[in-house]
Amino acid sequence: MKTISVIIPCLNEEAAIPLFYRTLCDETAHMPVEWELLFVDDGSTDGTVPALRLLCEKDKRVHFISFSRNFGKEAAIFAGMEIATGDYVAIMDVDLQDPPALLPEMLRIVEEEGFDCAATRRVTRKGEPKIRSWFARKFYKLINRISKVEIVDGARDFRLMTRQMADSIASLKEVSRFSKGIFSWVGFRTKWLEYENIERVAGETKWNFWKLLLYSIDGIIGFSTAPLAIASIMGMLFCVLAFVMILFFFVKTLIWGDPVAGFPATICIVLLLGGLQLFCMGILGQYLSKTYLETKKRPIYIARERSL
Repeated sequence: MKTISVIIPCLNEEAAIPLFYRTLCDETAHMPVEWELLFVDDGSTDGTVPALRLLCEKDKRVHFISFSRNFGKEAAIFAGMEIATGDYVAIMDVDLQDPPALLPEMLRIVEEEGFDCAATRRVTRKGEPKIRSWFARKFYKLINRISKVEIVDGARDFRLMTRQMADSIASLKEVSRFSKGIFSWVGFRTKWLEYENIERVAGETKWNFWKLLLYSIDGIIGFSTAPLAIASIMGMLFCVLAFVMILFFFVKTLIWGDPVAGFPATICIVLLLGGLQLFCMGILGQYLSKTYLETKKRPIYIARERSL
């Protein structure tokens, strides 16, 4: 009988863990597979770790690893990938926004249809702030235009994949991780399952607008060099514009003399060029900072406690 390792990142999810465990067991009791539940605590400050200890004592299929501090969900997913031993590997959120009822169909797709991965995407964003949904849609459009890897709009981390695909993902040791891009970058055949957005059963979301914005910047920088090309093109265009303006003022001075220049226009031009230079330097700085972090070779996470 084959085994499915389920990776469940957790951050202050004390209330959601028992609900998730019961729902997962109920929805998958009839599936002809064995289960390995890998909870990854991302430096929680509530009773998440004690709840996981009790669950491990109750069910030998449950294991957990607890970080020494908050390293982020991306690090939690990577840690689960490293320690998962199942023939198939699944990733799920503990808040039940990823419905366990889809797991039987996902397993059927991988086993019978020959796909390497069965992934999920939300077709609605019901319950989310409208401004957040709008920015999310624009982000997916932008990154798919400037990146060579396709990232499906509404894609979730919730997916079931083969051992081969999971090992390929775990082999990528980069510190600045953007899992949605990594899943696409490694390739493999993926079938998408669509479902409507489900609100979390307990607790509060850890993703505010600012964190999502930084996460999207990581995704763009990690999977596209287009911002560097845009900065270079803008620099060339303004050089050409400056040369044209020099010729214009030179000819104008020869023909009509040199009238007093307008102070407001001068200030506007200086501010425009200064802002453009800082913008391009900021783009270069983002890429340089990611390179700096990668060259330090620090571990992606540090474990404080583990049950296996």
